[in-house]
Amino acid sequence: MKEIILASASPRRKDILSITGLRFSICESDYEEDLSLPLRPRALARFLSRKKAEAVAHKYKNAILIAADTFIVFKDRLLGKPHTDKEAGQMLRLLNGKAHSVITGFTIMDLANGKTISRSVETKVYFRKLGTEEIRAYVRSKEPMDKAGAYAVQGLGAVFIERIDGDFFNVMGLPLCALTEGLKEFGIQVLRKSPGC
Repeated sequence: MKEIILASASPRRKDILSITGLRFSICESDYEEDLSLPLRPRALARFLSRKKAEAVAHKYKNAILIAADTFIVFKDRLLGKPHTDKEAGQMLRLLNGKAHSVITGFTIMDLANGKTISRSVETKVYFRKLGTEEIRAYVRSKEPMDKAGAYAVQGLGAVFIERIDGDFFNVMGLPLCALTEGLKEFGIQVLRKSPGC
């Protein structure tokens, strides 16, 4: 099997891909995503994931490269990662008591032959009504600071979520079902037949 490279420094994406049992290496992409580009959200997510993959591709010759980009969409407004406590608080107050979409675009690239697919997955997340002090305490925890939309579904932020419609792992940053289906197109099966079956 070809070497698999995850072009992400995200510990959450690493954890999700590890569930598959596939062996992979990590190479962080230095592509700076721009959420202001004039593309529809799902197309933008695919575009950004492809750019992240392309930023790493020159380092390898015979590997399967996986890259992804995740952001929040609330009433046509795109939310990435907050840069300050104030911005984190603003994002959480915006999402307070309402539904929003989490969109992840992912790209799989075979560097030996150039075959590439880029896809996007959307998951709906519903927040309960949050108290002002809850938001302040959560921001003080610092958990929001490297998370799109300023919360972590796999962390303390889970206490804000009433329900999720769609792929839970997509909210974490890597839609596992869609990704593993995509990998099949590159000859990579997570669940394979045992010899003699």
